[in-house]
Amino acid sequence: MDDNGIGDSPEEPKKGKSKTPKKAKDSVLKQKSPAEFFAENKNIAGFDNPGKSLYTTVRELVENSLDSAESIKVLPSIEVTIEEITKMNFNTMIGLVDRERVDTALYDDFESAKAREKRLAKEARLQEIQAKNASLGKKGKEPSSNTKGPKGRGETSFFKVICKDNGRGMPHDDIPNMFGRVLSGTKYGLKQTRGKFGLGAKMALIWSKMSTGIPIEISSSMRGQSYTSFCRLDIDIHQNIPHIHLHEKREDKEKWHGAEIQVIIEGNWTTYRSKILHYMRQMAVITPYSEFLFKFISGTADKNMTIKFSRRTDVMPPVPLETKHHPSAVDLLLIKRLVTETSKPNLLQFLQHEFVNISKSHAERLIGEMGPDFSSKMPVKSLTSQQIVRIHQLFRQAKFDDPSGDCLSPAGEYNLRLGIIKELQPEMVATYAGSPQVFEGHPLIVEAGVSLGGKDVKQGVNIFRFANRIPLLFEQGADVVTRTALKRINWNNYKINQVQDKIGVFVSIVSTKIPFKGTGKEYIGDDITEISTAVKTSIQQCCNQLKAKIMKKLQARERQDRKRNLTRYIPDAARAVYLVLEEMARDEEPKRRRYEGKDAELLQKVASEEITEITLRDNLIQHVEKVDYEMGLEYATQNGASEEPREDIYLNSLENLQNFIDFHSPVFVFRLIP
Repeated sequence: MDDNGIGDSPEEPKKGKSKTPKKAKDSVLKQKSPAEFFAENKNIAGFDNPGKSLYTTVRELVENSLDSAESIKVLPSIEVTIEEITKMNFNTMIGLVDRERVDTALYDDFESAKAREKRLAKEARLQEIQAKNASLGKKGKEPSSNTKGPKGRGETSFFKVICKDNGRGMPHDDIPNMFGRVLSGTKYGLKQTRGKFGLGAKMALIWSKMSTGIPIEISSSMRGQSYTSFCRLDIDIHQNIPHIHLHEKREDKEKWHGAEIQVIIEGNWTTYRSKILHYMRQMAVITPYSEFLFKFISGTADKNMTIKFSRRTDVMPPVPLETKHHPSAVDLLLIKRLVTETSKPNLLQFLQHEFVNISKSHAERLIGEMGPDFSSKMPVKSLTSQQIVRIHQLFRQAKFDDPSGDCLSPAGEYNLRLGIIKELQPEMVATYAGSPQVFEGHPLIVEAGVSLGGKDVKQGVNIFRFANRIPLLFEQGADVVTRTALKRINWNNYKINQVQDKIGVFVSIVSTKIPFKGTGKEYIGDDITEISTAVKTSIQQCCNQLKAKIMKKLQARERQDRKRNLTRYIPDAARAVYLVLEEMARDEEPKRRRYEGKDAELLQKVASEEITEITLRDNLIQHVEKVDYEMGLEYATQNGASEEPREDIYLNSLENLQNFIDFHSPVFVFRLIP
């Protein structure tokens, strides 16, 4: 018998029966390409339904554009257009002729005569009850808006999404693979990135192929190029390769650099309109150095909209730097890959140059601890599997310095504060940037802002979450920021009313590895002590700043109330004092004076009407003003210089200026121009 249970030679057939030999079964093993996997599990990448697919497409294109512009240190200018396409126009676009329905009962929205009669009778009864209640002055229930009509899924909506930027652009020959080959790109490596899966616009292309079948169109031009690259392509999902329809070079008359991507997909604007607009607004908060122009074009004119999010600063965060792995954050597979790819000849240099925070002396101590089978000069390529396991075990047990946050690119207090002021226009705002923390060998920085008041802000605590400078809009309830702000901050301690005040809580976390939870990577869990502590501390620091401002405001209000009350009684007090003085002046006899010195002089002035009721009133007002000023000055002296009322101003950037040095402060940036 062989492994399949089939003999080397066919069995003897039984008497009276014939039997053909059994054939070996074909292999049941099948393989899937990366593109095929994400097409079947599109919810992982945020393409759960048509509405969210439209939102995720916009998000991916915008974030790619920001990365592209920031990589060449150009202030991003991004245009996003969503154009609604009716089913008729879509069919015309693909050359499909509409047909009249022949068998109406075949369709999902078919309604029989009996069902229609029943529905109309129910609607008539509801209208009759409503009219009767109106005549009697009763306030009846509003008729339900979801009265069952003909069953059906409704018209399919298609949208053309266009995103244009002024970024780096793409090399002509790389465009097909950058869009048509899943899990290939420029963002892989250990550094802070905006992407969640490294898919970018590739998933939008896959969704386009699944929902409309129309290829994606890319126009791109790089600095110094005399042409614009144009490519129309889709993706072979089963083979994970691009299918190119057209790829050519065109004349670049405008001398433009950047990329313009156009994709036609199925979507739902109605249900995800607010999410898309919230995303654009929050992106304007976290990147105030960017300019966004958002357009929605529909067949109905009253649905069209154009929103411009203006740039308010030209100060950009530094570009994130790629870093090396921290020894405490590597696994066995990663060490094996580094051993295979390293260009260093021996173990000592390998430890020094392939990992952070391992100096030469530290590497020698580690090698000495590994055992007699290891030496500094041994070729790193000669390491056996057992020796690599020993290195991994030592890495997990040894002590290493924490990685620095120099490779990270946080938004910065200045940009965060400016973004909040620009978009929300709050009455008060406070920001705080924490020092670098470490989670599982990866550096992270938490920045926070807390605002009070502002436009379009609801009462209570409004949470705004950012991870690697992108907004997180879904699964907010389980996020560490939400739970910290709602459950671990005692707002009353900071003179803030959690229910009635309009509170905005902004928290931005940047790291080389964001510990997302769930398949959609939309929230950060509450079970990581380092992150939850850093978030709580940052919010509390902002609240302390606000408390000081609120206390000053309360003190000023108390002084104003005291001054108002005193001023209110000045006319009555002046009149009463003057009447007394007038009576005393009349009773004063020239021969027998009862008062001498200043008192007599005062009464003489009253008698001669040199001092009148108006004079007393004016002097009392001046005295109240003087006392109020002295008390305010004393308070300012005790608590530091008081903050004078300010008006926000924005300075225009100096064009074509490259050589300058920025000195950053939480509230301003001082630019030194040589």
